[in-house]
Amino acid sequence: MVTVNKHGILLDKTAHLFEHEGVLNPAIIKVGDTLCMLYRAVADGNFSTIGYCELSSPTTLKFRSDVPLLYHQFDYESQGLEDPRIVKIDGVFYLTYTAYDGINALGALATSTDLIHWQKRGIIVPQITYEEFQKLAEPLGTYQEKYDRFNLYQENHKQHDYKLYLWDKNLVFFPRKINDKFCFLHRIKPDIQIVVSVDKLEDLTADFWQQYFLHFNEYIVLAPKYPHENSYIGSGCPPIETDKGWLIIYHGVHDTVHGYVYSACAALLDLADPKKEISRLSYPLFFPEAAWEISGEVNNVCFPTGAIVEQDTLYIYYGAADERIAVASVSLGELLIELTK
Repeated sequence: MVTVNKHGILLDKTAHLFEHEGVLNPAIIKVGDTLCMLYRAVADGNFSTIGYCELSSPTTLKFRSDVPLLYHQFDYESQGLEDPRIVKIDGVFYLTYTAYDGINALGALATSTDLIHWQKRGIIVPQITYEEFQKLAEPLGTYQEKYDRFNLYQENHKQHDYKLYLWDKNLVFFPRKINDKFCFLHRIKPDIQIVVSVDKLEDLTADFWQQYFLHFNEYIVLAPKYPHENSYIGSGCPPIETDKGWLIIYHGVHDTVHGYVYSACAALLDLADPKKEISRLSYPLFFPEAAWEISGEVNNVCFPTGAIVEQDTLYIYYGAADERIAVASVSLGELLIELTK
C-alpha cells in the first residue's frame, strides 16, 4: 500500500457571496516560485464561478482574491463554470472546465498567456444527443447498456426547450503535445475516453466527432475495473509525465447503501501512445475518512483535480465533500514502484 499523508483543509468557503456555499475541485500550476490555484466557487442556487488564490508552499495559503477570476458570459455557461483544470503548453495556459447551462454539462476551454486576461474558446467536446451517440456507436458493437444507465436520465428534461446533449465532463489536457499534437482526456459516463493527434483545436468539428464515435471503443482509455470504481470513473488531475509513463490521478466511484463514494485513484498510461494502459492501482489511493470528507454538500467525496510534484513528493489537491479544498501527498517514487510491480 502507498503511504498517503493528508494535510487537511487548505481552503474553505467564506462570507463572500460568490463562494459562501462552497469551494472545491481546484486546478493548480506553478509560475515561478508561486503556486497559482483556480478553483470552483459556489454561490446560492449551485451557481459556480472560478476563484483564485496563491500558495507560498504546497500547503500554505499566501493570497486569496475576494472576487471571481472567471464568471459566466455566454449562454452555454449560464449556470456556471465548474471543476477547472490547467496546463501550460508552448507558453499558453489552457484552462478546461465544465460549462453548465442548467441542463447540459459540457467541457469548455479558456486560454491565457498571463493568468489574468482570458479568451474563452467555447465548448470543445461533442455536442450530440444521446440518440445520435447511440446510432453512431451501436452498429460497430461499441454501444453498451451501461451507457444507457448513466446517460438516458437526461431524457427527463425533455419538458424544457433546451437541446439535450450527451454530458461530456472532466476535460483534461496533457501538459505537452505528443508527436506535436494536442491530446486530452474527457469523460462520457462511465468510462474515461481520450482524444489524440489533434493538430489544432479548430479541427474538433462535428465531422471529427462523428468519425470519433464510429470508432468509439478505440478511445476508451480507462473503464471501471475494481470494486472501488465499479460504478463509474472520471479523469482528474492533468497527466504527470514520469519515466515510467503518464501518471493519471483520477476519481473512482462505487455505490453503497449510503450513496456514492468518490475515491482518488492512480494509473499509468504509455508515454508514446497514451491510449495504452500500463497499470493501475487495485485499491484507492485515498478515500473519504475524515469528517470533512465524509460530510458536506455531497457526502463521501474525495475528488482530485490538481497536482504538482516537488522533488519526490506528489501533492494532490481535491474537493472534499463538495464543500472545501484539501491536499494530500505521496512519494512519487513509492507510487511508481507500486504501479510497476
